[in-house]
Amino acid sequence: MRYLITGGAGFIGSNYVHHLIHSFSDAEVLVYDKLTYAGRLENFGNLTNNARFRFVKGDICDEKLLSNVVKEFEPEVLINMAAESSVDRSINDPAPFLKTNVEGTFKVLEVCRRFDIPKMVHFSTDEVYGDREGLGPADELTAFSPRSPYSASKAAGDHLVSAYHKTYGLPAVILRPSNNYGPRQHPEKLIPKAILRALNNYSIPVYGDGSQVRNWLFVEDMAEAIDAVINKGEAGEAYNVPGGKPKKNIEVIKDVLKLMGKPELLIKYVEDRPGHDRVYSMRGDKILSLGWRPKTPWIDGLRKTIEWYLNNEWWWRPLVNDKYFKAETPWRIKQ
Repeated sequence: MRYLITGGAGFIGSNYVHHLIHSFSDAEVLVYDKLTYAGRLENFGNLTNNARFRFVKGDICDEKLLSNVVKEFEPEVLINMAAESSVDRSINDPAPFLKTNVEGTFKVLEVCRRFDIPKMVHFSTDEVYGDREGLGPADELTAFSPRSPYSASKAAGDHLVSAYHKTYGLPAVILRPSNNYGPRQHPEKLIPKAILRALNNYSIPVYGDGSQVRNWLFVEDMAEAIDAVINKGEAGEAYNVPGGKPKKNIEVIKDVLKLMGKPELLIKYVEDRPGHDRVYSMRGDKILSLGWRPKTPWIDGLRKTIEWYLNNEWWWRPLVNDKYFKAETPWRIKQ
């Protein structure tokens, strides 16, 4: 099968590419990625020498280039993972989020429609449902209630995908994953930030009181969820992809410190960010009905993640001077 993955040089995308190449001997993969700060060729390692892997540098807003790539490669599945995905960055500068997550999604949909792509998978987020504190888990029919420029832009993209299915019959499905963690995640994200700051004995900033609740999913389990939706998902449907037991942010950081043998004195509470959602929570009945289950226990996945960062300094060392890695309140940084 031929897979075209937009945004495939990022965290989830690159892990999925490794999964495809190593799990399916007949998989051909073309990654189309703009290579922003979050997308790196280093994420592919020796896959760049594999005859079943190709890479094209491109922006999903460049409809002409994307069209040419689709016409030449003739993908059987197009997976749209290209997105701006940092809440902090969206607070600081919302414009790129509207550009990529709304206009870019529109351009991808137009290309899929014109070239009759057999199946499209669009990546969304649990954040479109907004803060679920006191409301219970969201299912796929729960009304959207985004509270950041990032989640609002993703909600708009979801509506476009649904509209293209209903209006044009586009064979698209939507995935709404919970927080993923694992190898190759940019150091601005909570878990790698905690690992690398602890490793280097920097304080670890915790927003507010640290009691914000998130659901964590190991990225290798996410790869299997993508397979399940491609093989068994129904066009026009959205699928929530929750992880295991919900955990407070402060619990996540304490687990990191415990596994690394570092003191909790490294924790530093800082001013909470604007509009910070307290609880994300989803039901996953629909994807569970496809036979998918998250397999990786929290501590096992966290230990694997820590070991990967400890063993791959070559990967993260060029990134640790990034101002968002150092900053404690990144939305206050001026570009």
